[in-house]
Amino acid sequence: MSTTETQLEAVRAAVEPAVAALGCDLYDVEFAGSGPARTLRVTVTNERGLDLDAITAITQSVSPLVDDVPINGSFLLEVSSPGIERTLRRPEHYAGAIGELVSVKFHTEQGPRRVRGTLQAIDGDTIVVASEDDDTDVEIVLSAVTQARTIFEWGPQPRAKGGNKTRTRAKGKV
Repeated sequence: MSTTETQLEAVRAAVEPAVAALGCDLYDVEFAGSGPARTLRVTVTNERGLDLDAITAITQSVSPLVDDVPINGSFLLEVSSPGIERTLRRPEHYAGAIGELVSVKFHTEQGPRRVRGTLQAIDGDTIVVASEDDDTDVEIVLSAVTQARTIFEWGPQPRAKGGNKTRTRAKGKV
């Protein structure tokens, strides 16, 4: 395990009980960016959703805990929700996304590949995605994944009342 991974696991262990005490779940801990502009992102979820007050309370609770974890270099703490399109990095992320539309970028012997489809299953260190492109099930070893996320598809745009007709009003007496 790299130094960065060890530091992130230490942050996870430190903040997870505090997040749970506030009625939320710790989704992920990651570094974004590099150098002096590096951000420590703590992502939390709640089945009822998160508002600004909840994010503020979590930030105030975890900030002193993060300060006690030995982390190389400076960073900016960010607490947020994963949003509609969530990054998938840990096995529990994939387990929580079964049945959802996903995009997975991974390495194969032939080079990089991307598959878009419905996440069907996770079994140990392998996921199964039903590909939209060719209606096949693609088995992917998690260690080969370079990027994965859920995809939210917006529905069709509602039509304006009256269609696309342009109405004009004549000037003068009627």
